[in-house]
Amino acid sequence: MTQLLDDVEHSAYPTDEELLHRVLTPYRAKQCEYLKSVKVTVDGDLRDGGRLGAECTFEIPESCYIDDTGHFNSVEFNICFNQMAYYLMAKAVKEQLVEPFSRWTLDEFWTRQLADVFITDFKSSFRRAMRGRRFKGEIEIVDIAEWDGNDLRDALVMLRTKAHYSDEHGGECHGEVTAAITNPPEN
Repeated sequence: MTQLLDDVEHSAYPTDEELLHRVLTPYRAKQCEYLKSVKVTVDGDLRDGGRLGAECTFEIPESCYIDDTGHFNSVEFNICFNQMAYYLMAKAVKEQLVEPFSRWTLDEFWTRQLADVFITDFKSSFRRAMRGRRFKGEIEIVDIAEWDGNDLRDALVMLRTKAHYSDEHGGECHGEVTAAITNPPEN
């Protein structure tokens, strides 16, 4: 079960440019850095129906992998989701917002960002086509579960999330993504 630190009641954190730059460092080409701004919000305790999430802005001047399709697609959904999720996790570590991230250091997160974070379930639904050049996105961590390692399995952190994207032309899509973090730092 998720445990928000007791002293975090309602907080908002604007874009941390240095953190954003570091989160996007693994993306090889500058045109793959779609995430432009992030506002992380914490409302109450997740154990009591609170919320940990982020409101984001994105810009995709041109696709990093395919000729222009004219619309936002599931590959771009996934890339944008990864960037939002990485930033939200890094901010949770830096500001000690939620267990287990509040026990980690940023160096421990950077070590795990690519090697140990796996999407285990990905569902997306496109309600109305988005143009995908400039748009907004939201992510919310719905649940965090920690499993200790034993003889049968390694220690694991599971994140259940929701994501939503929309543009100024009425386009929108949403999804639910579950991710596993293997080899989490020891308590």
